[in-house]
Amino acid sequence: MMASSYFEQFASPSIVGVPLIVVALMIPWTLAPAASRKWLKSRFEGTQKWLLKQLVSQLFSTLNSEARKWALLFTSLAGFLLGLNLLGLLPYTFTPTTQLSLNMAFAVPFWLAAVIIGLLNRPTHALGHLLPEGTPTLLIPMLIIIETISLLIRPIALGVRLTANLTAGHLLIELISTATFVLLPLMPAVSFLTGGVLFLLTILEVAVAMIQAYVFVLLLSLYLEENT
Repeated sequence: MMASSYFEQFASPSIVGVPLIVVALMIPWTLAPAASRKWLKSRFEGTQKWLLKQLVSQLFSTLNSEARKWALLFTSLAGFLLGLNLLGLLPYTFTPTTQLSLNMAFAVPFWLAAVIIGLLNRPTHALGHLLPEGTPTLLIPMLIIIETISLLIRPIALGVRLTANLTAGHLLIELISTATFVLLPLMPAVSFLTGGVLFLLTILEVAVAMIQAYVFVLLLSLYLEENT
């Protein structure tokens, strides 16, 4: 019963019949810088643009010109996922990216678009990934099946990786915070020590939220690179 109560934090709550996941999905867009006629931007907007520039240079420095057309779309996706991951760490909030259905809704269309582009523009090259060069004749059917399964499992791996990392971190924070409050009247010294561990874990979870958003988009860009 107690274990089920811990996992209730990953269920989408609702207020007055409105699912909070809808509100949570709209919040990151409010952080996007608006157009301004001022020559000197604010520090917040300048920091945002610097971070976006670094992200784009890291993701697309090795891609060809055809794949770089996706820069704006992938950068928007990275910023959106980053906003959802970080906002979910605030108290009394909900993290939409702990829902596998939402992550799969991001992963499948981008992966499928990259595969379709490869089949339309470079069909021989795209299908060549299913059979490594120099494969013995007897192993050809088995390798084609294995590589096809590997190709189809990519979006599932993307969605499960993001969901599992965020769910595990949030659940561990919930367990340690509960232990901190329970031990406070019984063993204050141990409670303060647990609180220090909770603080360090929160910092680690912030890093995980940033890294997972980056890794998600990075893997999508690698899939696109294979097909362009």
